[in-house]
Amino acid sequence: MTASPRWDTPADLTRPTDRRGVPGSRVEVVIGVLTFRRPDDLAALLPVLLEQAAEADRPDRRVGVLVVDNDPQASAGGVVDELGSPLVRYVVEPTPGIAAARNRVLDEADGCTFVVFIDDDERPRPGWLAHLLRTQQETGAAAVAGAVVSAFEGPLDPWVRDGAFFSRRRLATGTAIDVAATNNLLLDVAAVRAAGLRFDAAFGLSGGSDTLFTRLLAASGARLVWCDDAVVTDSVPSSRMTRGWVLRRAFRSGNSASRVDLVLAGSAPARSRARLRGARRGVPRLAAGLARWLLGCVVGSAAHRARGLRTACRGAGMLTGSFGVVYHEYRRAGAVPVAGS
Repeated sequence: MTASPRWDTPADLTRPTDRRGVPGSRVEVVIGVLTFRRPDDLAALLPVLLEQAAEADRPDRRVGVLVVDNDPQASAGGVVDELGSPLVRYVVEPTPGIAAARNRVLDEADGCTFVVFIDDDERPRPGWLAHLLRTQQETGAAAVAGAVVSAFEGPLDPWVRDGAFFSRRRLATGTAIDVAATNNLLLDVAAVRAAGLRFDAAFGLSGGSDTLFTRLLAASGARLVWCDDAVVTDSVPSSRMTRGWVLRRAFRSGNSASRVDLVLAGSAPARSRARLRGARRGVPRLAAGLARWLLGCVVGSAAHRARGLRTACRGAGMLTGSFGVVYHEYRRAGAVPVAGS
């Protein structure tokens, strides 16, 4: 396969690092890309990441790219080989599930200073990596999350458009947060190691392992902040621009949220209280969503109908998740869910 990047050489990994930029120290940054049978997306992303790496590279800082292929058939290997960059390293993680792939990034980055996660179907805007690193340096945060905006493969179904389903939060740079996704996230490796965190394999095929991970990181006392200047564009294919996909994602989101609360609860009595909280949150959302959908039918509002159904689906997901039902959004043929998932 391809040659190892500079950040992965023994000399670099044994070089002392300091996140405060002490003169003479070396900061090692690895951009982790998870991929599964999307060679065209990966081929388009990697040259952009190399541009970002070159822009952020300094004498006291080295940046490399790590591709973790979750396909046991190593289908992305040819893309990396064809690129032929010594700054891009390729490994295969055969265990199915996004949690296993995320953990492989953490394992491969052992000894590095920062890990930056990005999805293979995203494209970073100019200055993306530099903004993440600058915000971390200015705040000392253990995690820095950036903004994600959507670009669509074709025209949106009016129902999906009116429901504003692909609108994501935007916050002022430096705003404290307590949860984040890994589709645009910088992590301080030392802070992660100190907290003893891994991505939970029980969420590997259902999604939500990044929600649990970052909530645990925040609960450990680590600081998480937002960087609104670090923007990536999410390329949304036509298969995700449908009513069905939107409603399934809403259900999964609610389902994972309740399951995360159960894990965070800890003790059996606390889990019982978390189940009741999940039911108290889910049932009103389910009822209010259906009421809003009905209102939309009466007054002829596509926005009310769309948002009402999404709210109802999220509420149903929260209700089922609070009682242990798991929706495996990413389940593959032949993949066996982890016990308890």
